[in-house]
Amino acid sequence: MTDTLTDQTPLTAPDTRHVVTNPAILYFGTPVVLVSTRNADGTANLAPFSSAFWLGDRAVLGASHGSQTYGNLRRTGQAVIALPSSDQADVVNRLALTTGNPSPAAYKLARGYAHVADKFARAGLTQVPAELVDAPIPAETPIALEAEVVAFHSEPGSDGAPVTELRVVRVHVHPELLLPGRPNRIDPDRWRPLIMSFQQLYGLTPRVASSRLASIDEEAYRR
Repeated sequence: MTDTLTDQTPLTAPDTRHVVTNPAILYFGTPVVLVSTRNADGTANLAPFSSAFWLGDRAVLGASHGSQTYGNLRRTGQAVIALPSSDQADVVNRLALTTGNPSPAAYKLARGYAHVADKFARAGLTQVPAELVDAPIPAETPIALEAEVVAFHSEPGSDGAPVTELRVVRVHVHPELLLPGRPNRIDPDRWRPLIMSFQQLYGLTPRVASSRLASIDEEAYRR
């Protein structure tokens, strides 16, 4: 008698290669961004973030409650989220372990952070005025997103992750990243984001395969 394959038939034996672990952080790989905000004295703050992702026109940031960026977002509700390329790791490293807060939180001091007032100068970046928000654009970063706060999804003192949701209101891109003849399409073969994976900085490899999802035109997602 010929055996038949049913929905209940296991295709392979159970996989026992996994082990249980408990990492202190879960940074499996996200783009690094530089968040520009306006300080209360009118100067600019610029801070690197490795907790950032996008859903439609919404940007989601993990900004710690004691950070200068979080305080500025609370006060102004505006920011520029800039994306450095993979060849700008030195810019991010110049900003690492710095804070715009003149009175850093104890946990930051314990981790080696120091106050730096002029973050743009420290990074070696040029301030360019944004068009819709009161925060400067770093001219040298290939992509910059003007954004306005939509919601804070946790409060200081709460147990929740410090998540801030923003709406992207304008996108600025270096023109060489655009698909020829398509002014609203970024060419993924030209854009090379800087990726953080478990505290280390990486770039993307060349495309490994064509995506089936890419058969859907990007314009189908426009709201």
